[in-house]
Amino acid sequence: MTMWQRPSAVSLLAAHLRGELERGRWQGKMPGVIRLARELGVARKTVEAALCDMEKEGLLVAQGHGRGRVIATQKPYGRRSPLQAGLRIRILLYEESDADDEITAGTRHLLEERGHQVSVVPKTLVDLRFDVNRVAKLVNRTGGDAWVIRAGSRSVLEWFAAQKVPAFAMYGRQSSIPMASVATFKPPAAALALRKLVDFGHRRIVMLAREERRKPIPALFEQWYLEELGRLGIEVGSYNLPDWENSRLGFHRCMDALFRHTPPTALLLGESPLFFAAQQYLAGKGMYAPRDVSLISVDDNPAFYWLEPIASHIHVDTRRVVPRVVEWAKNVASGREDHRKTIIRAEFVEGGTIGPVPRR
Repeated sequence: MTMWQRPSAVSLLAAHLRGELERGRWQGKMPGVIRLARELGVARKTVEAALCDMEKEGLLVAQGHGRGRVIATQKPYGRRSPLQAGLRIRILLYEESDADDEITAGTRHLLEERGHQVSVVPKTLVDLRFDVNRVAKLVNRTGGDAWVIRAGSRSVLEWFAAQKVPAFAMYGRQSSIPMASVATFKPPAAALALRKLVDFGHRRIVMLAREERRKPIPALFEQWYLEELGRLGIEVGSYNLPDWENSRLGFHRCMDALFRHTPPTALLLGESPLFFAAQQYLAGKGMYAPRDVSLISVDDNPAFYWLEPIASHIHVDTRRVVPRVVEWAKNVASGREDHRKTIIRAEFVEGGTIGPVPRR
């Protein structure tokens, strides 16, 4: 079996440009490297490499130095026949690392099996800084018949819900927004995790969540977490859900601040990448879970099952995610309105990264 490789920026851009050819955006000649780099906001070297890939595929024909590339054929492109059921589906990721996970790969594979033309757009929500104006420009530039958004902020999802183009929210802050979505229900599982921590004697419990989960106000799960701490007799404040800059440097600064004076005895990490980042940070300080601090990931990750002992985390059966997206795409292609929300219930896996409060 060959190893899965993360799609490069060049391959993602080439896929985007193929999609634009398919919808008939350009006729005759392809725009030049400088124009494409400016319009798409990517490096000229990346554009040149993507265009070279398209030459190798026979989609473009080089005309020599300084001359624009000719589009080899318009046959496969242009407007689709009404008899064609397949949609041009664009996937807007939360961050680049989502491109190679099993959900994105599975979504693309099954949608393409059903005859849809699927591409991941080169820019992510993190790249766009969750700015609605930037998202709008990207969507208008890219086109497409339908969009799938990974972990969108509330403002971004509200914008998509107000557009004519159908959109599907894969996770994110989609509660009460009238659009098709799939989300997880974590409070019961997280309640077990918090009660376990309290039974172990933990009082200094901190959750690290991304900025879009905390602002302008905490999302439903983060609100529930603070309320649950209160119900467990813990005085709640900004310490329990700290503010930090949404970057690698911001994460490390936050960890430095937390462990400088009143270090937490338990950390809940809102996403699995933060869990691994926290593990690395603590190891650099000579601290390990659960000897020095208990760690729980609020997110799931297949890599947890390779750890010994397994990481304590909130597990979600993702097998329902991809079929729901495929069902939505089928309804959209058939002209049926689909705003149904699918909720997947989570469970707590205790694992080996939590334990009694350490003696200081």
